[in-house]
Amino acid sequence: MTKRSKRFKEIDQLFSPDRMYSLDEAVEVLQKCPPVKFDQSIEVSLKSGIDVKKSDQQVRGTVSLPHGLGKKIRVLVFARGDKVKEAESAGADYAGNDDLVEKVKGGWTDFDAIVATPDMMREVGKLGKILGPRGLMPTPKTGTVTLEVAKAVGELKAGKVEFKNDKSGMINNLVGKLSFDKEKLRENIEAFLSAVGKARPSSAKGNYMQSLVISSSMGPGLKIDLNSVEGM
Repeated sequence: MTKRSKRFKEIDQLFSPDRMYSLDEAVEVLQKCPPVKFDQSIEVSLKSGIDVKKSDQQVRGTVSLPHGLGKKIRVLVFARGDKVKEAESAGADYAGNDDLVEKVKGGWTDFDAIVATPDMMREVGKLGKILGPRGLMPTPKTGTVTLEVAKAVGELKAGKVEFKNDKSGMINNLVGKLSFDKEKLRENIEAFLSAVGKARPSSAKGNYMQSLVISSSMGPGLKIDLNSVEGM
């Protein structure tokens, strides 16, 4: 039997695994947990009622979190000509074409998001095995395959994130940092849930959002009463 650390024993005294919490209550519990040496991320795990076996019931979209993720987003832009300069002027961390494609082929993934112009997608598509599993492949649907490079870079830097369901119908996303105040985290989570709600597939039947859990990197997972979430 694994021996629980002093820290986790203290955490066990702060919450009940069977209780349903409001967003504010859950954030308060997570912020009361014994600290660690880094600013933990806050993650939400939403269980959807979609039928993942049906291609027309996949959930995917983007949301601009009002208060961002609390970290620097490193943006890579694949483009040619003047679009490279446009990307750099907009704040892209890396911008280029064939040289960066080759660098990624070699295993380089030191970035958090990718924007590509349509004319680069033939080459970027060859990186699918590297970018796909990491959720980094740009797509027109999420606005990351576009000629409006500056706009796309600006949105990503400001806190625009992508969401999509996994093979079990779960949608897991980071929504901020534990150091955020309660109001900022609530507003980020409400924005995320609103965007997921708007992305509901038209063919999805029954209860779409079935359950929600929020957690910190080194903290417990707390069940949220969806009826307590504004706009739900």
